[in-house]
Amino acid sequence: MKYMLLTYLDEKTWMSLSADEQKRQMESCNPHIEKLLAAKKILAGAPLHPTSTATTMRFRDGKRVLTDGPFAETREQLGGYTIIDANDLDEAISIASGFLGTSTLVSLELRPIVNIDNVPVTP
Repeated sequence: MKYMLLTYLDEKTWMSLSADEQKRQMESCNPHIEKLLAAKKILAGAPLHPTSTATTMRFRDGKRVLTDGPFAETREQLGGYTIIDANDLDEAISIASGFLGTSTLVSLELRPIVNIDNVPVTP
């Protein structure tokens, strides 16, 4: 089963870190990522640009409406995603735990991906 791990963080806290500290935080996951890549458990993933670059699109009253920024104002914002292949939720939790480590900067949401025939999950 494929799962999407959604990474949430407080952008203001993240942006207040030095570039070196951001790099250290990101690189702390490298051994875990390399292990998962070797086991073919990671299918795709990437960090996202800040929410200030987001555009939200809706359809209202017969028209497409574009709004700058994210859909909702929240304390934590979506900061990235990872698509994994796991046997079940327990394995997905085990995989996600390696991304979380001991960091208090992020939280992860694990969501199973619905399989739709003829639509690839990854490029």
